[in-house]
Amino acid sequence: MNITVWNEFRHEKESELVQKHYPEGIHEVIAKFLDGNVTTATLDMPEHGLTDDVLNNTDVLIWWGHKAHEEVQDEIVEKVYKRVLEGMGFIALHSAHFSKVFKKLMGTGCDLKWREAGEKERIWIVNPAHPIAESLPEYFELEQEEMYGEHFDIPAPDELLFISWFQGGEVFRSGATFTRGNGKIFYFRPGHETYPTYHNEYVQQVIKNAVKWVKPTNAKYPTYGNYQALEEL
Repeated sequence: MNITVWNEFRHEKESELVQKHYPEGIHEVIAKFLDGNVTTATLDMPEHGLTDDVLNNTDVLIWWGHKAHEEVQDEIVEKVYKRVLEGMGFIALHSAHFSKVFKKLMGTGCDLKWREAGEKERIWIVNPAHPIAESLPEYFELEQEEMYGEHFDIPAPDELLFISWFQGGEVFRSGATFTRGNGKIFYFRPGHETYPTYHNEYVQQVIKNAVKWVKPTNAKYPTYGNYQALEEL
């Protein structure tokens, strides 16, 4: 399986605190715990590192973005969108909910409540039989995370896997699956850059499970447009 981990890679260059947790970038931490042929791409690379060759050979694309969503070229967004419809798996992490790609795939504003106060997050597994929940306990906790709260302006998920509770009282649909065309999509909430979230064993397990679940199937991409009759007219 060919996996591409995409990251803005801006916070890590600007903040000593972020550098402390992710000295080589969030993308490199994620890439190291994944199995398969894993490559990384970042915003400031030519074509954001997502050339036609890279996208055409990517089975699963993992996306982390936060402060520079608007800098992603619309042409690249369209190419990623097309590849998802064709069957490429897509995993949106944390603030990638506001990325151009995820918003286009969802067709909604994808807005939410947020607060950065370093509070506890308790993530409840509400669909324990799902493959993405494999090897997880009934819940797990992150001692410090950014709060995301409902209402989360997304379409009704195909499957809701996780619900987060925060120390301040809010709840959030923090793990959800969608299908678009032939492509499978997973959104996973944790991952604010100032906390060591991607070093957590359960967070890593979720992402590893998700990669296996969103990977392409052998389903043939449908034929669209004008079509010749199968029977004699």
